[in-house]
Amino acid sequence: MQLEIMGAKVDVYESGCGEKSALLLHGWGCSAQLMESVQRALEGAMHVVSLDFPGHGKNGTALPPPEPWGVEEYMEMTAQLIRRLDMAPCDIVAHSFGGRVAILLAATHPELVRRMVITGGAGIKKPATGKMSAKQRLYRGLRGAVNLAEHTHLFGDLPQKGREALVQKFGSPDYRALSPEMRKTFNRVIALDLTDRLEQVQAPTLLYWGAQDTETPLWMAQVMRDRIPDAGLVVEEGAGHFAYLERNAKFLRVVRSFFEVT
Repeated sequence: MQLEIMGAKVDVYESGCGEKSALLLHGWGCSAQLMESVQRALEGAMHVVSLDFPGHGKNGTALPPPEPWGVEEYMEMTAQLIRRLDMAPCDIVAHSFGGRVAILLAATHPELVRRMVITGGAGIKKPATGKMSAKQRLYRGLRGAVNLAEHTHLFGDLPQKGREALVQKFGSPDYRALSPEMRKTFNRVIALDLTDRLEQVQAPTLLYWGAQDTETPLWMAQVMRDRIPDAGLVVEEGAGHFAYLERNAKFLRVVRSFFEVT
């Protein structure tokens, strides 16, 4: 089904029944489809809901939010969804970007969350070193030239083309693939550091991580484990950012046990 929440169209996939509810939150650039195995594993004993975040979806053409959103807006949308579907307090399984949303949700609305499993969760910024690489210095210099050209209004659409050229040369694959509007959302999302919100998470939290995760390295999970009051960490050697799919059978057993599903 499709719901309208905060002006955004949200595709929702609902299955199962039971006294407990589970909400599945996918990663950036992904869709509810990558949570299908988790949904199937839980729907026999729980009411399970997954969704495509606005701007995401399996067909790659999902409508973006009505304006550039940050983690805060995605979180409030998720909170409204939980209330609308009468799921509170629910269990949450979240991957990557979904982990950002889940952490902020649990810290802001503890009454909505019973337990959480976060795998490859994002939201912790790497401490600044004060040093810039040669690539970073080059990018900043070129970006400054493009900004100056835009302000002079003397070069037509060349500054816009130059900005896109910088994105294609220096941007990550995920960023390059985004529409201009979703790039604004992406920039807002990654700007928020959730480190100081971790201690406000009251829900028991299980962190499931790949030791070889290069997107959200293991040290991020260790920070979460140390700062979330009731948290444990499971590390999968040889697995990467999608450890929950690479070790799917084990992951599903862990989730069912943690959620007390028999």
